[in-house]
Amino acid sequence: MKNKKIIAFISAAILATTMFIGCGAKNSSNSGNATTPAPKTESKKLVIGFAQIGAESGWRDAETNSVKDIPNNNPDIELKFSDGQQKQENQIKAIRSFIAQKVDVIALAPVVESGWDTVLKEAKDAKIPVVLMDRTIKVADESLFTTFIGSDFPLEGKNAAKFLTDKYGKDGKINIVELQGTVGSSAQVDRMAGFKEGIKDYPGYKIIKSQTGDFTRAKGKEVMEAFLKSDGKNIQVLYAHNDDMAMGAIQAIEEYGLKPGKDIVIVSIDGVKDAFVAMSQGKTNCIVECNPLLGPQLAQVAKDLAAGKTVDKWIKSDEGVFVGVDEATKALPDRKY
Repeated sequence: MKNKKIIAFISAAILATTMFIGCGAKNSSNSGNATTPAPKTESKKLVIGFAQIGAESGWRDAETNSVKDIPNNNPDIELKFSDGQQKQENQIKAIRSFIAQKVDVIALAPVVESGWDTVLKEAKDAKIPVVLMDRTIKVADESLFTTFIGSDFPLEGKNAAKFLTDKYGKDGKINIVELQGTVGSSAQVDRMAGFKEGIKDYPGYKIIKSQTGDFTRAKGKEVMEAFLKSDGKNIQVLYAHNDDMAMGAIQAIEEYGLKPGKDIVIVSIDGVKDAFVAMSQGKTNCIVECNPLLGPQLAQVAKDLAAGKTVDKWIKSDEGVFVGVDEATKALPDRKY
């Protein structure tokens, strides 16, 4: 009796095993119609760490928003963002944090030109490519950064000068005041040098005052007030290294009792929407464009580097020069920043 029970148990086990194998074989042969697909391995996202300067101007905010928008248009990219608050030491800390997090690409908008060799050497040793955004740097070894995405700053200065030389001619005699950007930044250095180069053959063009406004509207107003207090109606032209400083200067000129764009001709660089509004009202005369919408170019560079492609050392932005009320009015509806 006992043996019969054992035999019955073994037979039942064999039958169950056969049914299980048969079911498995059936599912295997019809795997294309399986109701529960095999789990997919999620691909690793490309990680960009962006060390931004700060938020000193409308132009800077536009660049920040353009970069922050990268993941919205590229689901395969993750962005880590750091606001340097206008301090190089904060940006260096951010870069070291990105290195520790092993990001795939570091993007840097450097607050000043010098002082980057050590931290960028650390990035290079970690085999993380560095992409400079909108401002260049001075380093002993240019292999410390992979590429620069941005404008031709000396050309911007020359274009600002060309507007004046076209307007006043070779024999013009004009007193110019200059609102410089953040001292030591490549934009300040190169826009200043380019402008001087553009007027060097025009002896009647004199820069009678030149001082930094730190690329901010408030400081631009403050410095322009000081210019007006010391030189007043002797000023014919204001050259501002960015639009925000020019907007602050316009306030100062109006409060002084003069008409911006008429009593004092204004030429500035960037192309923010507020400047186009002012020019459409005749309050400024020339805008040399500097495109801040660099997010798409950064995303493409990051993808190219991840794919092992070689990228150009300098990837230039597309930019123009706008003069007068009509051009400003026509361009306004399409301004994105």
